[in-house]
Amino acid sequence: MSDPRLAQQSAPAALRNRAPILEVLQPHLPPGGLVLEIASGTGEHALFFAQARPDVTFQPTDPDAMARASIDAYGADAGLPNLRPALALDASAPATWPVDRADLILCINMVHISPWGATEGLIQGAARCLPPGGTLALYGPYLRDGVATAPSNLAFDESLRRRNPAWGLRRLKDVADLAASAGFAAPEVTEMPANNLTVVFTRN
Repeated sequence: MSDPRLAQQSAPAALRNRAPILEVLQPHLPPGGLVLEIASGTGEHALFFAQARPDVTFQPTDPDAMARASIDAYGADAGLPNLRPALALDASAPATWPVDRADLILCINMVHISPWGATEGLIQGAARCLPPGGTLALYGPYLRDGVATAPSNLAFDESLRRRNPAWGLRRLKDVADLAASAGFAAPEVTEMPANNLTVVFTRN
């Protein structure tokens, strides 16, 4: 029998930012509720959050099979009853999501490393799945009108666009306008380490 840990991947950024993200999420995490994570990547965020909040169920997802294998390897190793096996979900695809209801939807570091259509699909899907008062939480770097962008974020934006012209840092106003058109209130914005933001939208 193979060791499930062999499939585990690790992202240094996830290890650095998971505690600050959890601190912001804590008041929004619904006891007894379900958190649907979009683009879970290695699975290290979902694992950390599930360990910290055993009263909340976490459903990780990712469109990539290797990412889902990593998520499930961490889950098998930890044996947490509140961490579900990963599901395949592509936010940019128009198909119905495999989860039709959640109390909080979380998306970390996807909006800038995907085409704009993925953000559109994310917000449309969140509007379908979240009840009134439900939370959509996004984490990552954004461009803000009237706020100077850190040189490191400008360099990151350039590197992303060189890799794929459809990628790049998004204007927070564009994301907020898209969310408003889908029935979300104005965002609650928290500045995070390394020039990132946590942006929390509440569904009206």
